[in-house]
Amino acid sequence: MSTQNDDEKEDTSGRPTKAVVGSHRDEEEVFGKAYDPRIISRIWSFVKPYQGRIFISVTAVLVFTLTQLAIPLVIRYAIDHGMAAGRPDRSVMNWAIGAFALIILINYAASYVQESVVGKVAENVLSDLRRAMFSHLQRVSLSFMDKTEVGRLMSRLQGDVNSMQEFLETSVMSVGDIVLLFGIVTVLLWLDFRLGLLTLSTMPALFIVRLFWLPRAKVAFMAAHETNSIANGALAEGIHGVRTVQSLERQHVNFDLYDEKVLANLKTHLTSAKYAQVMVPIVDTLTGIAMATVIVVGGSMVLSHSLDIGVMVAFLFYIQRFFDPIRSLTMQYSVMQRAMASGQRISEVLDVPVDVSDRRGAVKLTRDMDGSVEFRNVTFGYRQNQPVLKNVSFRVNPSETVALVGPTGSGKSSCMALVHRFYDVWSGEVRVGGHDVRDVTQDSLGDQVAMVLQEPFLFSGTVLENIRYHKTGATREEVMRAAQAVGAHDFIEHLPDGYDTELEQRGGNLSLGQRQLISFARALVADAKILVLDEATASIDSYTEMLIQKALVTLLEGRTGLVIAHRLATIRGADRIIVLQNGEIVESGNHEQLMAAKGLYARLYNMNYASFDDMSEEDTGAPAGKAT
Repeated sequence: MSTQNDDEKEDTSGRPTKAVVGSHRDEEEVFGKAYDPRIISRIWSFVKPYQGRIFISVTAVLVFTLTQLAIPLVIRYAIDHGMAAGRPDRSVMNWAIGAFALIILINYAASYVQESVVGKVAENVLSDLRRAMFSHLQRVSLSFMDKTEVGRLMSRLQGDVNSMQEFLETSVMSVGDIVLLFGIVTVLLWLDFRLGLLTLSTMPALFIVRLFWLPRAKVAFMAAHETNSIANGALAEGIHGVRTVQSLERQHVNFDLYDEKVLANLKTHLTSAKYAQVMVPIVDTLTGIAMATVIVVGGSMVLSHSLDIGVMVAFLFYIQRFFDPIRSLTMQYSVMQRAMASGQRISEVLDVPVDVSDRRGAVKLTRDMDGSVEFRNVTFGYRQNQPVLKNVSFRVNPSETVALVGPTGSGKSSCMALVHRFYDVWSGEVRVGGHDVRDVTQDSLGDQVAMVLQEPFLFSGTVLENIRYHKTGATREEVMRAAQAVGAHDFIEHLPDGYDTELEQRGGNLSLGQRQLISFARALVADAKILVLDEATASIDSYTEMLIQKALVTLLEGRTGLVIAHRLATIRGADRIIVLQNGEIVESGNHEQLMAAKGLYARLYNMNYASFDDMSEEDTGAPAGKAT
């Protein structure tokens, strides 16, 4: 998707360079609130369409919680009234059994409704989140993609969304835990106020522990999140660059660099796990103390006949259940902590500004536009105060082929990117078909400007699907005619399944030249008025280049062409050649005029490409005729 090539990724162009393996930043933004209403509000916008189901789920949780509160009361009633006369009262026991059966059925039904509804809602919300993030990332400006590591974006699309899933699935249960906690406190004080207060006297100790625990736990959870993102970024970059890694025998170096990040990730996760689990034994200890208090004090009260034995038994059940929601809420705190951080990172992706968007009232370019391209006093750069193009002006007339040449970092690919409006100019205008590209719709601009890059990107799918990628409605016959026109038909027919052959990742089962011919066929099927070729023949052999040069004659027929080429011999036949240096136009004319001027173009040609024709004729047996 990116239009940049190697020469414009260097510091001379001013473009922010990507980090290499081993140079990842050691910091990541840390977002510190355990509960952030802004994040909750943002996530709620995705949950809101399912609020009816959420209401059903919360109701089911509350019913489930009430059944948990009712069970000890039924036990208390059965003990105190079933043995009131010193012998079992069958009618009371039958009532208790019936009540138990009814409560268990209600408990099961409520639990089933809650689990099934919440699970489905969470999956739907996550699907909507992923779709929204992916859709937004397809529209964000390339300036954002230039400086953002793929691994970190993947971490947000996958890891952060999964953290939100965990939060959504447990948040409804948190409502039940809170209601259960306050319900147990209320019932304990109602059953016996003095014993209830004594039992709850352990609570201050728990709050004191949590007071010291929460800040440290928050830091630990965020550190784990941070190192996880860094490790994912290093992993993605190492995988994407595996060919370079192996060619330079850097496997052991890359492993050591990645291993360092993984060990740091392990360390922070172990620390966060320690803080997540430390509350569990504390809560268990307080549970034991509370139960011992009930047995000792409550037992004495039973012996003195100031407390019914059924009440004491109910107290034991409630104490056992009382610390369960505390334990659960303690564990869910870490879930919420991760969810708030993930929600912040997800929101950051969704809030990435779309710098390049359609203006209100933007016009639609049509096929009958003249196909001209014009730069009017264009100044542009990738970093503030570091312009790559400086007051550049030129015009490409309809059906004219113009080549842009110049040293590394001179701004050639930047010009191509501006024609397709991947970026907006700082000042001046880029006009296509007589319209400022900022005043036309991006979809129609994409329909009329086809690009062929130095490294063609093929997608998963068949050869047929890749050729009609830009124009999905193209028929099989149209695809085959385009392939024949650019010289790709013969090798496609020799593939195992012809046009239905499934391509490996990025077309790995094809040669670079074959991939480029398919990209040419794709551009021909797109039937755009303007064709942009950004180093389209830079990385292929002379014979394949000859085939591509022949294909270009067909491809450029009746179209406006903008061509970048380092092999200057391949663009000698262009109608006009514009020479750029340091972001400025220094020469313009055809090949003969520029050679006669003995300026920068002539020096570049004589230095590197004077013998190209001889090489082409010896290697291919064909003259290097008009290239474009």
